[in-house]
Amino acid sequence: MREDLLHFIWKHKKLPNIGLKTTDGVPISIVKIGQHNHQSGPDFFNSHIRMEEQLWVGNVEIHIKSSDWYVHNHEVDNNYNSVILHVVWEDDAAVFRSDNSKIPTLELKSYIEKDFLKKHEALFNSADITFVNCERNIKTMDSFVVLNWLERLFFERLEQKTEIIKELLLKSNNDWEYVLFIMLLKNFGLKINGDSFFSLQSALNPSIVSKLKNNGFQLESALYGLSGILKGEECLDSYYIRLHKEYQFLKNKFSLTEEGIINPKFFKLRPPNFPTIRLSQFSNLYSVHQNLFSKLIGETSLKDLRAIFKVNASEYWDTHFTFGKESKKNKKRITNKFVDLIIINTILPFKFYYTKSLGKDIDEELLKIISEIATEDNSTINNFKKIGIYSLSAKDSQALLQLYNNYCTKNKCLQCAIGASLLKVNT
Repeated sequence: MREDLLHFIWKHKKLPNIGLKTTDGVPISIVKIGQHNHQSGPDFFNSHIRMEEQLWVGNVEIHIKSSDWYVHNHEVDNNYNSVILHVVWEDDAAVFRSDNSKIPTLELKSYIEKDFLKKHEALFNSADITFVNCERNIKTMDSFVVLNWLERLFFERLEQKTEIIKELLLKSNNDWEYVLFIMLLKNFGLKINGDSFFSLQSALNPSIVSKLKNNGFQLESALYGLSGILKGEECLDSYYIRLHKEYQFLKNKFSLTEEGIINPKFFKLRPPNFPTIRLSQFSNLYSVHQNLFSKLIGETSLKDLRAIFKVNASEYWDTHFTFGKESKKNKKRITNKFVDLIIINTILPFKFYYTKSLGKDIDEELLKIISEIATEDNSTINNFKKIGIYSLSAKDSQALLQLYNNYCTKNKCLQCAIGASLLKVNT
């Protein structure tokens, strides 16, 4: 028996409508299950329970065994004095509030249908499972249920991505331009150098960023210098020398320090993703667009968002990937594929949270943009395809990643609309 199943049974009323009694034989009926609490404190708030002829309003606590009340030290926690009903699978001990009044107990094991338990057991039976618990049954699902759930998951993932934006806004006194700068910088580093580029914020406060962001050469030199790219063996390239000289000037002027900054990696990266190229492209993006935040917030189509990112690395990088080593001449443009990743991971979360802070709803606009971006291609998406769940756009792939990482891998099937539907209940 799992405690989350007991939560599920209570929340979805998988109990008889009549005939319920406490372990002391008192007839009860559930008027309102209450509000599910996912934080500390009792499991359901403001429940309405009728016991005999008396209507009780208070909280409900759920455990596998009654004795778990004492295992969790609820008897000394005043938050649990308002519990009016203790719902358990097995009643193995009497439970009292801090004032020694006994809490009525409802034991579930006598009331739950065996067919329901068999379905639950089958859902979590890991025998022959290669990917997710429901892989044998998911093809039988109503497509409306799946599509509706995936759309909810897309917005859940979007909400999750705004958490770091909220933290940065709090630290920067709601400086949206600065927070966009830091988040774009982070995501220009992708997975390999994202943490490295993000760590640059320790040296670049909002005041410094506002002075540097529209001067491409100064910004490029500062980012290279702080990242440690201008250290090591001296390079005789005139561009390197100019950057190094400019960084020393900026370092003294703004008291810049490399302390706490993670040096970026080149290993295992394709040359177009080298930090030298990405930091240069990032710097030129800001030198081209003086009011980048307002431009990105204002655009409503994928085409216009992509157009903003049509910038190249500095001219030096036409013939280089690293300092001092020439390569075949080639403009280092930001590709649409790279831009789409930036839109997914930075721009859409920003647009979502900013407009939400203004009390506006642009869900349809966001859905239109993400639906026009090609689906991501990775092992998780491919595994869903094998069991009959296809990703037609980035909206689907983002939702499936949220589903897999936040539900499937954590066995949260009872909190998933697909798992709930397989047990023939509504979420």
